[in-house]
Amino acid sequence: MTSPLRSLIASGTKLWLDSIDPDLVAKNRALGATGATSNPIIIADLIETGRFDRTMEELIEQKLSDQEIAWHMTDKLVSDAQAVFRPVWDQTHGNDGYVSFELDPLLEDPDSGPPHEKRVARYVELGRKWSKGHVNRMMKVPATPAGIEAIEPLCADGVTINVTLIFTMGQYEAARDAMWRGAQKRKDLTHFKSVYSIFVSRVDVYTEKHVPQLTEAAQGMVGIVGAKRIWAANRDFWKDKKTQLDQEIVFASTGTKKPEDPPWKYAAAFAGSDIETNPPATNDAIEASGKTLDRQIDKLPPQDVLDEIDREVNVEHLEETLMREGVKKFADPQKALLELIGKKRAALTTT
Repeated sequence: MTSPLRSLIASGTKLWLDSIDPDLVAKNRALGATGATSNPIIIADLIETGRFDRTMEELIEQKLSDQEIAWHMTDKLVSDAQAVFRPVWDQTHGNDGYVSFELDPLLEDPDSGPPHEKRVARYVELGRKWSKGHVNRMMKVPATPAGIEAIEPLCADGVTINVTLIFTMGQYEAARDAMWRGAQKRKDLTHFKSVYSIFVSRVDVYTEKHVPQLTEAAQGMVGIVGAKRIWAANRDFWKDKKTQLDQEIVFASTGTKKPEDPPWKYAAAFAGSDIETNPPATNDAIEASGKTLDRQIDKLPPQDVLDEIDREVNVEHLEETLMREGVKKFADPQKALLELIGKKRAALTTT
C-alpha cells in the first residue's frame, strides 16, 4: 500500500519540507521529500535546542558579532540540508533538490530598514554573496517593492530565486515579469529556475476576520482559490517560453490554523502539480492519516462560490493588510534570532 505522502508525490506534487532540522530533513527525505526551506524561526529553534552549542562556541571564540553568527549558522544549516538534496538536483538536472536561504529580513523592517534604493541594492548584493558556489540553493526574496525590483538584476546574474510573501495575482505577476526580464538577459536558459511561494492559510485567516459575511461554502476557500488561479496563470505564462526547467508555484503556509480543519486540508487541495512546502507536523499528520491524495490542483469550487469570493473580497485591502502583517512577521523573527544568539553568547561564555 502506498503511503499518504507517497500518494501525494505520485499525484505529481514535489514535496519540500518547511524545516532544515537535520533529523527532520533525513526523516522527510526518506518519506520522499526532495527539497527544503529555511527562515529565522527555524534557525532560532535549532539553536535553542543546544544541539549546536559547540559550533556556537567556535564562532564566539572567533570574535564574531551576533549578526555574523546568525548568518554563519544559517549558511551551515542550509548547506548541510543542501548536501542531502544534492542527489535530487543532479538526477533532475536542476529541476528539483533545492534548499531556500532567506535574505536579510531586517531590510524590510518598517522601523529600521534602509530607504528603498538601498534595500534593492542590498538584496542584490546579498543574493550574489550567499548564492555563490551553491548550485542547489535558492535565494528567498520577498514580493515587496524592493524585493521585486531586485529580482531582475539577480536573475540576470544567474541567481536562482524563490519569491516569497505572495498573496495575490498582482504580486505574482510583478515578480514573474521581473524574473522573465532578468532571464532574457542571460546567455542561455539552461539553468534558469524560479519558484513563486504563495502563502495560503494566512489568506483564510484574513477573510475570517475581515470578510465574515462569506457563506460557509466560501469561507476558508479564498486562499485555495487564489493559489489555484495563480498556478493556472503561471502554467499558461511559461508554456511557450522554451525554458528547460519548470518555473513553478510553491504552495506555502500549508499548515492549518483552525482546529476543526483537517491538517491535510491545503496539502490535499493542491495535490497534482508543482511544489508543496509543508511544516513537519503537517507531513506527519498526512502520513498518519491513511488517506490517498489524488490530483485536485485543477479543480475549483462551483461558479457561485467563485462569484461570491470575487464579489465580497477586496483584493487590494487583502494584499495591503497581509503584506503589512507579513513584513512584520518577516523582520521580527530575525530580531528574535539575534536576541537569542546574544543570550546564548552570555550563557556559553560564563560556563
